[in-house]
Amino acid sequence: MAEEQNPNYKVIAENRRARFDYFIESDLEVGIVLAGSEVKSLRTGQSNIAESYASVEDGELWLINGYIAPYTQAGVFGHEERRRRKLLVSKRELSRLWQAVGREGMTLVPLVMYFNHRGRVKLKLGIAKGKKVADKRATEAKRDWDRQKQRLLKQG
Repeated sequence: MAEEQNPNYKVIAENRRARFDYFIESDLEVGIVLAGSEVKSLRTGQSNIAESYASVEDGELWLINGYIAPYTQAGVFGHEERRRRKLLVSKRELSRLWQAVGREGMTLVPLVMYFNHRGRVKLKLGIAKGKKVADKRATEAKRDWDRQKQRLLKQG
């Protein structure tokens, strides 16, 4: 909760569908390598991480298919909208992620992209396992029941 009180903390993009499609086992805060025009574009809030995912390739962690809108004032010094962006993690965390993806069949799903209290762009990555259709139905039924329970308690 301390992050929301800080004036520099700002959510840029959120993958709200991730918690519906996956069981999030754990999450991890990672840094991201960006160009100057990408940071300027993110300050205006023009990005999307809903269709993106992370992958461990050649001993490095990459964000694939993350969208950051072009910054018009950058001119010829702009950036590619959907380029692969390197994510920054420690070697220990990288080996843990590699094992989770390789051995346990997990997926690395971006959950939230935000500016932290120091004004740096961070990405919260979820280590997740995919849900089956029946699991999604059960989650939705539980959420509906909780909502109905709250209404009944409010009325009574």
